[in-house]
Amino acid sequence: MDEPVRRSLTWRRSSECTDSSCVEVAMDGELVFLRNSTRSEGVALRFTREEWEVFVAGIRRGEFG
Repeated sequence: MDEPVRRSLTWRRSSECTDSSCVEVAMDGELVFLRNSTRSEGVALRFTREEWEVFVAGIRRGEFG
């Protein structure tokens, strides 16, 4: 991801996060970005909104436990 794009995003952490090992999410139009909060300059994964909704639904169903 280009640095200017990364800087223009508003990153959010889960309210469930209690330490530094969390993920952060940013939305930009139809794209959703996910990154490791301890490595904010590292890789950010990119999802479409549809992919993100399917991913979150899987989490809620316990598919990744």
